[in-house]
Amino acid sequence: MTKFIGKPIPRIEDPRLLKGQGRYIDDITPPGTLHAAFLRSDVAHGRIDYIDVEPARNLPGVHAVLKMSDFAAYSKARMPQPAPIPAITAEVTTPYPLALDEVCFVGEPIAIILAESRAIAEDAVPLIDVEISQLPVVASLAAAKKCEAIVRDGAPTNLAGRFKTQYGDVESGFANATHEFLIQVKTHRGGGHSMEGRGVICQPGFEGHQLTLWTSTQIPHAVQRNLALYLGVAEADIRVAAPDVGGGFGPKGIVYPEEFAVALAALKLKQPVKWIEDRREHFLSCVQQRDQHWTAEIATDGKGVVEAVRLRGLNDCGAYLPYGLLLPMNTFFQFPGPYTWKALDIELEAYFTNLTPTSPVRGAGRPSANFVMERIMDEVALQLDLDPAEVRRRNLVASDMYPHQTGMKNPAGLPITHDSGSHNQCLDVLSEQLNISNFESRKADAAHEGRYLGQGIACYVEDSGIPPFEGATVRIEGTGKVIVETPAANQGQGHTTIFAQICAEVLGVDPTDVTVRSGDTQTLPYGIGTLGSRVAVTAGNSVYAAAKKVRAKTLRYAADMLACEPDSLHLRDKHVCALPGTDAPTEPIPLARIAMELRGVAGVPVRRGFSPGLEATEYATMIAPVFSNGAVGIEVEVDTALGAVELKRCVFVHDCGRMLNPLLVEGQIIGGAVHGIGNALFERMVHDEAGQPVSMNYGEYLMPMATEMPSFEITHLETPSPNNALGVKGAGESGTIPMASAVVAAVENALSAQGVRFFHHPITPQDIVAALRCDVPS
Repeated sequence: MTKFIGKPIPRIEDPRLLKGQGRYIDDITPPGTLHAAFLRSDVAHGRIDYIDVEPARNLPGVHAVLKMSDFAAYSKARMPQPAPIPAITAEVTTPYPLALDEVCFVGEPIAIILAESRAIAEDAVPLIDVEISQLPVVASLAAAKKCEAIVRDGAPTNLAGRFKTQYGDVESGFANATHEFLIQVKTHRGGGHSMEGRGVICQPGFEGHQLTLWTSTQIPHAVQRNLALYLGVAEADIRVAAPDVGGGFGPKGIVYPEEFAVALAALKLKQPVKWIEDRREHFLSCVQQRDQHWTAEIATDGKGVVEAVRLRGLNDCGAYLPYGLLLPMNTFFQFPGPYTWKALDIELEAYFTNLTPTSPVRGAGRPSANFVMERIMDEVALQLDLDPAEVRRRNLVASDMYPHQTGMKNPAGLPITHDSGSHNQCLDVLSEQLNISNFESRKADAAHEGRYLGQGIACYVEDSGIPPFEGATVRIEGTGKVIVETPAANQGQGHTTIFAQICAEVLGVDPTDVTVRSGDTQTLPYGIGTLGSRVAVTAGNSVYAAAKKVRAKTLRYAADMLACEPDSLHLRDKHVCALPGTDAPTEPIPLARIAMELRGVAGVPVRRGFSPGLEATEYATMIAPVFSNGAVGIEVEVDTALGAVELKRCVFVHDCGRMLNPLLVEGQIIGGAVHGIGNALFERMVHDEAGQPVSMNYGEYLMPMATEMPSFEITHLETPSPNNALGVKGAGESGTIPMASAVVAAVENALSAQGVRFFHHPITPQDIVAALRCDVPS
């Protein structure tokens, strides 16, 4: 029985934030700060012929207007590729911090204006005289694949990279199959749209560092590493810290040109420089997600068991690869997900377009793969007149198959292996709670009243705890307080709470006695970042291991003091106490006393056999991801006159291994589900044929609000991972991954009498009305 781990403890960090005591990027303004604004390209592809910055430079309050050529003393290069892999075939994959002679998407930064206020800097932007000769624009995946126009002048092709593999005997699978089907699936381009936009402040010469950056990021160490590489300086010369961050969702897990441009400007001017993204800039230049197009050929037997699948996919990378090919790679390696397809032949090509670069947004390619897989399962069920849940049962990984090798191999050539799971159990619980067996009668009753009810389900896996590591230091101070330091930046997930729970459990203190410091390259020299639902697994196990080392040292020191054995003692209520039934002295020793003695005093030796300090640092290293899983069911009502979709119920059955805090897990599931609902019904970043963004505000780019939310009914199963000491798995993206699949299936089911089909998302009211008018599959 645990005292803190696994308990629904309210978030420790919330009182500070709710009282307005948070410290976000825009709350930081060093003395002498200059405020930045960017001149951005207003064409999707063009050659920069001429720039005259003097009119802007002459505006009162403007201190400088800088172009890429002004940074030649520091670097003339493009930004480093942060995630190079052999699958990348393109030579040029990253931008310059400021466009040098060519622009490749609307919103690409060309010049940076530094002024006494943001308002003055913005007023100076239109005063810059810039002439850009337009070049042919590639504004869609279809155009990119044709290569009749090229995204980057001088590049031989638009292909960025390719993934291709096969397992099993695909040809025999099709030859011997009873049924064959073909579907084409498309997923939309959308964004992250966190409450707080991006922002960066750079101060040169602060506290002994050549550069100090405060940036609204998920990856402080990656920013430090890439900027040091770019400038040719030691990483230790650059400090990067993430203050409180108002949401990340993936787009803040990127190293951006604006971060480099602000740092270069601060170096050149020897003054602090600050840039805060406005919402228009977010639409233009913050990374987006997808598009993906897939063609799937499916071969099954008469019972709906999948014998073989052929998949051919296209991925829109936008103009650059800000995180390598991570997004399409994630999609590629998800297949066959929770299913035991006997054979698979899959190829995914990634293409550049003259649109905003794409990179992971919550789910990071997994929702796209899930949508393809779940559309396949629903197609099989429909064509063979089988129950969708039963088709899934016949193809799911069974509990006695773990550890389960999917048939795919990761980029290192190692088999992708699911560590543990509970697919059939989740689907059984979902079927009971959703009352699937009784739905058809309820649907028929509603139809008699002129109402159109639909029900859709989806199963999923989430690879989480992405390798290799995230470190942590745990220290007991002379006050008895516990300090946790970790590179893992926090964007609202509740890291402070779960790390405090872990320490409190191990060290016999209360969670409120634990202070967590995170997201600063000064804490530990190595860090990966907060992405891929990895922190509870990686940093959580590092905190656990470090706390256990501190506990062991504490007990050993106390035993030396008391002349007893360490295993006769335990930690409780901030003291070392004798275990009942032992001969150890009964007088408790405060943790603060031991910590104080180990801090040392001049002239007083530390007890023999003990190193100074009551602390430990650990890097829990993960060899492979751990896999969460679950099933979701959605009930909708569709207004056929307006095409409106009302979400009535969402039943979510989820297994993320051992839960550290059920309250936080539930919050992650609901938050992720809202993202998925946005993907399914609302969010779509539209560009015209010239590459101009069309949906540039929240009246055009729609997002779900509280009024659109269904009631959420969440059940947690716990199948611990055998691959880490805590048995935990990630949960941050589980809610998003299957949601669009289930919502689209539910809408389709509501309109099944009309024969309406959907193989894309988002599905809008216009899509529904048009499909009903045509009375043919959409």
